[in-house]
Amino acid sequence: MTRASKAVRPAALAATGLLLAATAATLQPHPAAAATTTAGTTAGTAATATTPKRVLFDNSKGETAGNADWIVSTSQPDPLAQNANPGSETSWTGAISAWGVALQKTGAYSLKTLPAGSTISYGTGAALDLANFDEFVLPEPNVRLSAAEKTAVMKFVQNGGGLFLVSDHNQSDRNNDGWDSPAVINDLLTSNGVDNTDPFGFSVDLLNITTDNPRAITDTTDPVLNGAFGKVTGSIIRSGTTFTLKPADNPNVKGLLYRTGYSGTTGAAFATSTFGSGRVAIWGDSSPIDDGTGQSGNTLYNGWNDPAGTDAALALNATAWLAKNSGTGTGGGTGSGCTAAQLITNPGFETGSASGWSETNSNGTSTVNSSSSEPAHSGSYDAWLDGYGAATTDTLAQTVALPAGCAAYTLSFWLHIDSAASTTTAFDTLTVTANGTTLASYDNTDAAAGYQQRTFSLAGYAGQSVTLKFTGTEDYTKQTSFVLDDVNVNVS
Repeated sequence: MTRASKAVRPAALAATGLLLAATAATLQPHPAAAATTTAGTTAGTAATATTPKRVLFDNSKGETAGNADWIVSTSQPDPLAQNANPGSETSWTGAISAWGVALQKTGAYSLKTLPAGSTISYGTGAALDLANFDEFVLPEPNVRLSAAEKTAVMKFVQNGGGLFLVSDHNQSDRNNDGWDSPAVINDLLTSNGVDNTDPFGFSVDLLNITTDNPRAITDTTDPVLNGAFGKVTGSIIRSGTTFTLKPADNPNVKGLLYRTGYSGTTGAAFATSTFGSGRVAIWGDSSPIDDGTGQSGNTLYNGWNDPAGTDAALALNATAWLAKNSGTGTGGGTGSGCTAAQLITNPGFETGSASGWSETNSNGTSTVNSSSSEPAHSGSYDAWLDGYGAATTDTLAQTVALPAGCAAYTLSFWLHIDSAASTTTAFDTLTVTANGTTLASYDNTDAAAGYQQRTFSLAGYAGQSVTLKFTGTEDYTKQTSFVLDDVNVNVS
């Protein structure tokens, strides 16, 4: 509701620009470190050194054809030769470098690339043979696998390996050889020499879905949806496809995210399954793994950080699950050298002020509020941005230092929006950014009763200082109030 008077609000505080003095743990290869857990769990004993999980990304099947750039680095087979201590996605060159860097920075993974011109093999003794890896990632293959390669992949999974398949839309043949990723993957599933009778319990639909925002199923125990890299709530499709599930062929097949209006055995945008002792995951679009950076001349799109999905968390959680990575220091729990902590100062504004935050208010009134008109989610105070029914811009920002070596970096906050403006046309907006990159945007059409929790992965900023900023902008008529409370950044 509209604020009755500025006088009922505390006086505006000067912007502090505070940088939190959060302790940044130094990433070590495999230290024995005391296991620290979050509240509600029991502290463990010292963690012993563990061997990193070995992940092989494929580049032998046209993954850089056309505008595609589905590589973690141009340095192949070893991305560390480009930068041995990557700090951000641009430390390595490739449109899926954010994926690789996020894994590398946990200290729990060893990454390699199978270069163009190579052959996929299993059991040959070669250095890049699948037998030397825990997981194999096929990111939108555009070249048909040979009979021997298909057998190698299936044997690898059957004997305990993890297979991560990424498809794209129908008729996405980037190198004009007559094969696109749906055809390549369906061929693997039906003509592999090991099990040609739908071994994983799914097939790729021959569709070109221009745009959709698939949502995750409700399952609080699924390790991919609720993994160490954050909670998965949705994804994106920007010219992609879906899958038809066939549980009669494999009862372990499971759809985790579905295209709008679909459920059950049709319209799955992300699915998992098992085969023999191994695990399989498949994604229906390559847009979500694209971080928007890569080799010069390619047209790329930042789906990794698209606020319509939680794509980074989905990719990283699935990687950990496929590699059977669990426990302290192995990517499924607290990372090497990581002390679990909550890093935001004054997260619930219970000081009664913006202490710890940098605040600007075009109306000259602090956002920190204890009015019964906009009650807190918890405690007595919240941050009430806008709500004047006049042209107003309110901001709150805080910089936190994220330690390296953690498995999970999660921003969460509770948000309540009420508005007298249109329910169909956006006039007033709240934008959430991390170092200037938009994580999410909300507006008057998102108004709803009560608070809703929003959660985002900050794994891409591990080992860096990141400035989190909330910017509420209201136009000249009909108020919209954006009310924040319990803003937390948790690392573990």
